[in-house]
Amino acid sequence: MTLIACKDLGVTLGAPLFSDLTFSLAKGDRLGLAAANGRGKSTLLRCLAGTHEPTSGEVTRARGLQVGQAQQDVPADALALPLREAVLRALPPERQDGEDWRVDIVLDDLEVPEDLRDRPLGALSGGWQRTALLARAWVIEPDVLLMDEPTNHLDLGRIGFLQTWLATVARGTAVVVASHDRAFLDAVTARTLFLRETRSQIFTLPYTRARAALAEADEALERRFENDMRQAAQLRRQAAKLRNIGINSGSDLLVVKTKQLRERADRLEEAARPAHQERSAGTIRLANGTTPSKALVALDDVAVATPDGQLLFRTGKLWINRGDRVVLLGRNGSGKSRLMALVHRAVQGDVPGLSVAPTVVEGWSDQGLGQLNAFATPWAAVTERFDVGDQRARALLAGAGIGVDLQGVHLSALSGGQKARLAMLALRLTRPNLYLLDEPTNHLDIDGQEALEEELCAQEVSGLLVSHDRAFVRGVGTRFWQIQGRRLVEVDGPEAFFRDALAGG
Repeated sequence: MTLIACKDLGVTLGAPLFSDLTFSLAKGDRLGLAAANGRGKSTLLRCLAGTHEPTSGEVTRARGLQVGQAQQDVPADALALPLREAVLRALPPERQDGEDWRVDIVLDDLEVPEDLRDRPLGALSGGWQRTALLARAWVIEPDVLLMDEPTNHLDLGRIGFLQTWLATVARGTAVVVASHDRAFLDAVTARTLFLRETRSQIFTLPYTRARAALAEADEALERRFENDMRQAAQLRRQAAKLRNIGINSGSDLLVVKTKQLRERADRLEEAARPAHQERSAGTIRLANGTTPSKALVALDDVAVATPDGQLLFRTGKLWINRGDRVVLLGRNGSGKSRLMALVHRAVQGDVPGLSVAPTVVEGWSDQGLGQLNAFATPWAAVTERFDVGDQRARALLAGAGIGVDLQGVHLSALSGGQKARLAMLALRLTRPNLYLLDEPTNHLDIDGQEALEEELCAQEVSGLLVSHDRAFVRGVGTRFWQIQGRRLVEVDGPEAFFRDALAGG
């Protein structure tokens, strides 16, 4: 049974986001949406929900269809509400008094602790806010569940819970997921829609396999385009030769033949379609400074503690050598960011038990991109710190996806993706030989994540990294340190940790 059908759907907001989009959703469908930042994923979800009117085409919904939408951000008017009340108000007003029991059932299903249910949403962590948004979408018992970046702010334990919840509690519900988390898309979807300005593509495959199929389709289209253009050029050359012969001989037949060849060339060129070229959201390039030191960081049983002095774990004797990309593995709150901050401090001064080679130049980026806070604008972030000259500064910012119109605006006006690319540009200009990256893929779309992975590997970067992005960790890590109890130990790889964390163990 078709629940939602889209025919020739298109949206233009200043520039076209997508057009001529036709697809349908049936009961139990699991569809992943993939596109770069700002390319229309959230807009398409709103079109499916009926809260945004498309520019062209139509969306047809089954009679009486219930659509639940888990948005990216908490509505401003819900931030002050207790979590339970915020979920209750997602029910129609006429149902709130008689069906308030549904709220606790949903919160139980989502394993929301009792002590959080009466706290204001604005006082909760990003992860629990994300869970509250899902609860608001689920409490109406939807036939179709729309999820916009559902894994943002979730640790692996909650991501694993969400994967299990979708496979059990929400098993029969059609789900559309817009996400930049490649591993999550692979785990929960069976179809993938690559949203494009023209000629969007849909495959009956989860993300990674669909991405490979998309690349094959694009390559085949490009080969066909090049072949068609070669044929058209050859026809025009033949027409030119026949025209000269026809003029010299006075043959009307050759003149007709010349016209036919040109018309065939015209038809070929009109029908030929070049392969899709994605508009860049900004390049990510890194630099790897040189250092004669082999051992860049040495830890001699460093104590990692909370701000009030409570011991989290001890490091034992470990080191980071030139060329090592060490990934820290551990649950939220286990002390990963605390250790990162200690290494950062050790570059600036003394930290007991932690030594850093004097030749180290660090490239530091924290979860919230706090290294940008000292600057008012993107222009200031480049020109006040680096001697690059005005013309090159403008070119560098534009290459990072920050056009001239945005270079002088306050940093708060930038999107998360633009800030992340600005932070990567600043790292490149620093020319570090030791990268300290805490959740560097936050805010980056899939293209940005893959570009960052490629740069880290191609530049043979050395560093210490923290990430919940399984695909990123698998792609860049060469060594792995795991927090086990109160000890930091080196492990062979991340897979055992991933399995345990996703299972909630």
